[in-house]
Amino acid sequence: MDQIVLAIECDPAQPAACAPANTNELFETPTLFNIGSFGVNRAMLLMVLAALVVIALLLVAYRRPRLVPTRFGAIVEGVVGYVRDEIAVGVIGPEGVRYFPYLLSLFLFILVGNLFGITPLINFPVTSRMAVPFVLTLVTWVIFVILGFVRNGFGYVRDIVWPSTVPVALRPLVGLIEFVSTFALRPLTLAVRLFANMVAGHMLISVLLVGGFIFIVEFDSKSVLGVLWFALGIPIFAFEIFVALLQAYIFTLLAAVYIQSSLHPAH
Repeated sequence: MDQIVLAIECDPAQPAACAPANTNELFETPTLFNIGSFGVNRAMLLMVLAALVVIALLLVAYRRPRLVPTRFGAIVEGVVGYVRDEIAVGVIGPEGVRYFPYLLSLFLFILVGNLFGITPLINFPVTSRMAVPFVLTLVTWVIFVILGFVRNGFGYVRDIVWPSTVPVALRPLVGLIEFVSTFALRPLTLAVRLFANMVAGHMLISVLLVGGFIFIVEFDSKSVLGVLWFALGIPIFAFEIFVALLQAYIFTLLAAVYIQSSLHPAH
């Protein structure tokens, strides 16, 4: 199975054509350094960097408010205003202002983490590691579940398992589906959706751009194919910018929808 890439023996003169000794190296993030017994890897550093980038963006845009903002300030204010008006307030209602800081932080962190995948010298979307979207999902899940119990008490579960808007004959089935969906499937699907999309895009770009480069450099007889292969990756690279923005929006939007459903479970 190790030689599935080539039917011939690996040629040390062309290492790009050799199958890796262990395919886990394609997915693992090695430890860069240790702080005591705690190992720090690339993903951890990029998560910290993503958070610092978000803080820097907001500080630069808002530390000196202007009557007429700069172009950069206008862009940031537009993003902030959209998350506040269209997601926080637009989905949750007037109470959404209370949850706006969390939703804004969520959106910007995911967006920056996604864009790392197409950032030169980084080329690694932080959200392509399942632990990152899972933790973000877990925090969101804890918020909307606790909020549901605080706001509605035991009626939160009652309205889920026995929905009053559904015919009585269907309530046991619909209630069971809603219970499993709310307390089990929501955190799983929310995390997997972001993770799967970022992994797929990252791998597609890697295959096209890196594969084309290898064809050009290592196999002169197939350089035309390499150029075409590399050129195909360029529009995919541009499309990943849209995917990064879309996935951040979808994750934040669904987080707002889940919070709204906890505030008003009967709806």
